[in-house]
Amino acid sequence: MQEANFDEVLEKLLATDKRYHRDAYYFLREALDFTQKLVTKESRNGTRQALGHHVTVQELLSGIRQFALAQYGPMAITVLEEWGVTQCSDFGELVFNMIEAGLLAKTENDSREDFKTGYDFTDAFRKPYWPGHKLKTESPPKVDLKN
Repeated sequence: MQEANFDEVLEKLLATDKRYHRDAYYFLREALDFTQKLVTKESRNGTRQALGHHVTVQELLSGIRQFALAQYGPMAITVLEEWGVTQCSDFGELVFNMIEAGLLAKTENDSREDFKTGYDFTDAFRKPYWPGHKLKTESPPKVDLKN
């Protein structure tokens, strides 16, 4: 979708649902692109079967986490909370708002409920920076946003 169209649709969406800040939608769009690239890269390395452009909820939540940590580091949870995002189900609301506005597509297997089984925000965004806690290998990779 072209930028002008995204902005126009987003304006209408924001007028009807004021729970989330505009930047949450832009972040989610970038996190989805990041996740799709990760999934595509993994499928090329032979660790997964190719999924095309659709990602599962768990893949998306993992990608969102990695992208947020790479972008905002220890401030990730603060930034997300500022945008009105305090739990994984909020990501589901954002995704389904975008689906209903025609900005994203879904399969018949996708549902808002799937986002409720995500991670705890403290575990995902604060614990990696606590003293003595080592980042897991899935935690923030170097993100090349130019590709």
